[in-house]
Amino acid sequence: MVPLSYNVRNLVVRKTSSITTALGIALVVWTLAASSMLNESIHRTLGSSGKSTNALVLRKGSDAELASNIENANVGLILAAPGVKTDAEGKPLGTAEAVVVIALGKTGEAGKVSNASVRGVQDNVLSVRPGVRIIAGRPAQPGTDEAIIGTRIRGRLDGLELGKSFDIKKNRPITVVGVFEHGGSSFESEIWTDIETVRDSFGRQGLVSSVTVQLESTSKFDTFSATVENDKQLGLEAMREDEYYEKQSEGLTLFISIIAMVFTVAFAIGAMIGAVITMFAAVAQRRREIGTLLALGFSRTSIMLSFLFESSFLALVGGAFGVLISLSLTFFSFSMVNFATWSEIVFTFDPTPGILVKSVIIGAIMGLLGGFLPALSAARTSPVLAMRD
Repeated sequence: MVPLSYNVRNLVVRKTSSITTALGIALVVWTLAASSMLNESIHRTLGSSGKSTNALVLRKGSDAELASNIENANVGLILAAPGVKTDAEGKPLGTAEAVVVIALGKTGEAGKVSNASVRGVQDNVLSVRPGVRIIAGRPAQPGTDEAIIGTRIRGRLDGLELGKSFDIKKNRPITVVGVFEHGGSSFESEIWTDIETVRDSFGRQGLVSSVTVQLESTSKFDTFSATVENDKQLGLEAMREDEYYEKQSEGLTLFISIIAMVFTVAFAIGAMIGAVITMFAAVAQRRREIGTLLALGFSRTSIMLSFLFESSFLALVGGAFGVLISLSLTFFSFSMVNFATWSEIVFTFDPTPGILVKSVIIGAIMGLLGGFLPALSAARTSPVLAMRD
């Protein structure tokens, strides 16, 4: 077997071409890791919004809260369905909510606007969603034009800052009195205010978008769902809350995956071509050395494996560098429009060990593929002809 030190020495000697090839692979790995981390964030952000012990009721045929309308008279029937958990006073743990989208200016970007999701909630919302924690200010008072905002949307749009106000509708200012967090979920990109404020502002009196209830246990969902859906006149549909929000992530995930695939494939082709050119140049420059190694008794298989190791090692170094750079993305946030609600949701980049390892492995595979033909060419070198060069 050809000593590995021989390959490392040659990479150092050809440092310019080696660095260029490694950087090309690093770019591919960075793109792949970044898109994978963003997809992970989308799944975590939207997936963590729902709980398997909660059920969400929408108008049948509606694919999102924004398109759903439930008459207020039916809310009591939903809350009275079997399987709904009750509090210490015997009241059902459920909340009716009205969801709308408003346009607000982007902070510091004159003339640019973005959509924000406004959720009209009832006064028991913090009991139904105990994971919500006020981190600044105080909860909004029921029946007032006050609001609390998610920590991720804080300061990104005009008026969305503690103590400031924004217009939910023209000449209807809402004051921000608190900031909340909810484990990194999509709720952190929403504005929560009193349900009557939303209904009065948008002419939706007597209507809600959805009803969310806590179940006594996950096994009670089928009973609850059957009761809600069996009355065909109501025209309602129940689903597990976590499954609902998981579906909300499908469009975004597909969009990111397609874009990432296009860029990754394009960069990968370029990087592999660079690796092929680099390794073919190395074979041409070291033909006499290859002939000498063959004359000394090293097998053609050893020569081939030696050059494959060289290209793979170069790819691993580039892959590790690409992954290392991708970790810097964890300090940044990224906002996109959710295709289900057409409102802005803020995401972060969430690295996992699986994503990092997968990205480096793909980089190494690129090195193997890019170095195969040059390695095969080196193994087929004629010792006699090589020594004459």
